[in-house]
Amino acid sequence: MKKLSSLLLVLGSLVAMPSFADDSQALQDKLSTLKSFKAQFKQNVTDGEGQLVMQGQGNIALQQPLMIRWQQTNPDDTLFVSNGDKTYYFDSFAEQVTIMKTSGLIDSTPFILLTSKDPAQWEKYSVLATDLGFSITPNKGVESQVEQLDITFADNEKGLAKLVVKDNSGQLSAFTFSNALVNTELDKTTFEFTPPAGVEIDDQSNGE
Repeated sequence: MKKLSSLLLVLGSLVAMPSFADDSQALQDKLSTLKSFKAQFKQNVTDGEGQLVMQGQGNIALQQPLMIRWQQTNPDDTLFVSNGDKTYYFDSFAEQVTIMKTSGLIDSTPFILLTSKDPAQWEKYSVLATDLGFSITPNKGVESQVEQLDITFADNEKGLAKLVVKDNSGQLSAFTFSNALVNTELDKTTFEFTPPAGVEIDDQSNGE
């Protein structure tokens, strides 16, 4: 479950949204044009001293409302899929699938807000426009392991270019996107998942 917690931290920080009125609205307006997004990513993780501690890569697909597919292929093979109702996290090494109710993840995983427009979630964060894009920080009283998220949009309406997440330990996770497809029709099977035979299933979605 440690891998899942780490993934939720990263995904949550990616689009935890703001509340500085003008800049917040500008970011919401920009994201509202992102009906779908599909790309490959490279990840660099550095510690508080600026030393590289991990590199990774994978692919991402997003579609409104609440549909997400985040797959890391290196160094670990993990998959996070939301069909809007249920969310599946598959760790192939551990041979385990965790099933969660998507609506219950919005607080702990604000990443889902990239495909949601819930004002109550946006009000938990502050946003500041920067030369490169937008910088987002949690408001006072909001429990978050993320100190700051920087979002850079690509030129020529090509969606997201880069995301940098700073956690409470000072560690930075930088995600750079490439080969992006923006506002194209994505196959519905992209956001579907059937657990492989023989894996352990931890279903936490019942009763939520």
